[in-house]
Amino acid sequence: MLFPTLAFHGFFILVFCANWLMRRAGDWRLIMLLVASWIFYGWFNTRLVALLLFSSMLNWGAGRMIAARLSERPEQARGWMLAGVWANLIILGFFKYYGFFVHEANHALAAAGFSRRLAVLDVILPVGVSFFTFQGISYVVDVWKGRSEPARLLELTLLMSFFPHLVAGPIVRPGHILPQLRERPWLSQSVAATSLVLILWGLVKKTVIANELAVQLVDPVFANPDAHGAGDLILAAYGYAIQIYCDFSAYSDMAIGFAGLLGLRFPANFNQPYRAASLQDFWRRWHISLSGWLRDYLYIGVLGGSRQTLARTCLALFLTMLLGGLWHGASYNFLIWGAMHGAILVAERLWAQYRPAHWPPAPVWIGRIYTFHIVTAAWIFFRAKSFDEAAAFLGRIVHGQTGAFIASPWAVGMIGLGLACQFGPPDAVQRLGRMLRRAPFWAAGLLVTLVLLVVEGLRGAGVAPFIYFQF
Repeated sequence: MLFPTLAFHGFFILVFCANWLMRRAGDWRLIMLLVASWIFYGWFNTRLVALLLFSSMLNWGAGRMIAARLSERPEQARGWMLAGVWANLIILGFFKYYGFFVHEANHALAAAGFSRRLAVLDVILPVGVSFFTFQGISYVVDVWKGRSEPARLLELTLLMSFFPHLVAGPIVRPGHILPQLRERPWLSQSVAATSLVLILWGLVKKTVIANELAVQLVDPVFANPDAHGAGDLILAAYGYAIQIYCDFSAYSDMAIGFAGLLGLRFPANFNQPYRAASLQDFWRRWHISLSGWLRDYLYIGVLGGSRQTLARTCLALFLTMLLGGLWHGASYNFLIWGAMHGAILVAERLWAQYRPAHWPPAPVWIGRIYTFHIVTAAWIFFRAKSFDEAAAFLGRIVHGQTGAFIASPWAVGMIGLGLACQFGPPDAVQRLGRMLRRAPFWAAGLLVTLVLLVVEGLRGAGVAPFIYFQF
C-alpha cells in the first residue's frame, strides 16, 4: 500500500477517524493502531507480519532481561544486550545478505576447483527490514544504557510496527516515541496544518518531480548508458540526485505528516541537504535519523568516536560509512558508495586538522558546489547495477562521448525545481502551515483540492514504489 494511492487515502481516513474517536480508550487505541499497521504491512506480504511480530517479541524479551539485571548483575545485562543486538543482526543478515554471500561463496568454491555448491534458498526480502531491525537494536541498547524505560509488549510492538515509518523510516528513537504512546493524543490547529502541508508537499515531490525524472530521464539513461552522450549522462546523474532526494524526503515528509495527524510527533529527517558546504554538513542534513543512529550506536558506541587518536578516529569514520553503505544492500556498489563518502569525510577531517593557519577557509558557495558534485558522483555507483556500469557511465562523461540526447526541457525544469527547493526558506513548511491555519475553512479546503488536482494533472500514470522500500 503506497502513500500516494486511493487505497491508502481510504485506509488512512478510517484510521484517523478511529484514532480520535478512541482518544480516551487507552490501550484499545494502541491495539487499533497496531492492527491497522499490520493490515498496512500485510498489504505487501501477509506472511511477513509474523516476522515483524517475532522481532518485536524478541526485542521486548531482551529488554525485560536487561532491565531485570541492570542494577545488580550488570555483566549479565550486558550479555542480554549483546544477545539482542546479535539476534537483530542475524535477522537482517539472513534476509538481506544470505543470497549475496552464498553466491560469492559458490564463485569462490568454483574458482578453487570444487564441484559442490552451497544450496541457494529463495529468500524474500521483507519490506523495511533494515528499518525495523534498527528500531529493535535502538531499543535494547537504550534500555541497557538507561536512556529508555522498558516498554510493554504492546508499546514496543506498536513502536516497531507503526505504519507511517515502518517501511522507510524515519528511525524513531524509543525514548522519543514511547512517552507519546503513554499519553492521551492531542492535535492542535498548528500541528494539523503543518502536517497537511508536509503531506501535500511530499505528494508533489514524489509524484511530480521524482517519478517524472525517473521515467523521462534517469531510468532510460541508466538502463543503457552506452547509447547516450555525455550531456545526457551528466543530466541523468543530476536527475538521480534530485530524484532520490525528492523520493525519499517525500516519504519522510508524508510519514511525519500522517503521524502528526494521529497525534504523534516525529523528528525531521531532511534539512535541504544539497545546500551543505561540506560532506560532514551533508550528513547532518541527509537522512538525519540514520546518520544520527550510525553516529550514536556505531561510530561512538562501538568504534570509539572522536575521543581517541586522530588515526583511530579516521578509521572509525571510514568504517562507519563503509558499514552504512553495506546497510543499503548486498552489493559492491553500495560498499563503494560508502567508501567514497568515508574517504572524503576522512580527508575533510585531516584538512581541518592540518590546514595551514594562514590559509583562509573557502567561500561557502565553493563548498556547496564541491559537496554537491561529490555526492552526485557517488550516487552514480549507488544507482548503477554494477561497478562496470558505473565506471562506463563515468568514463563516457570524462571522454565527452556523443550519443542520443533525450533530456527534455520538462526534465531539466524538474532538476531546476528540485535544486531550487534546497535554497528556499528553511522554515517554508512551517510558514505555509501558519498560513493554512489562519485561512478560513473553505479556503483551506479549496487550496488542498487545487493542489491535488494540479498533482493529478501533472503526474504520469501509476505510482512507482519509493526507492528506499528496497532497503
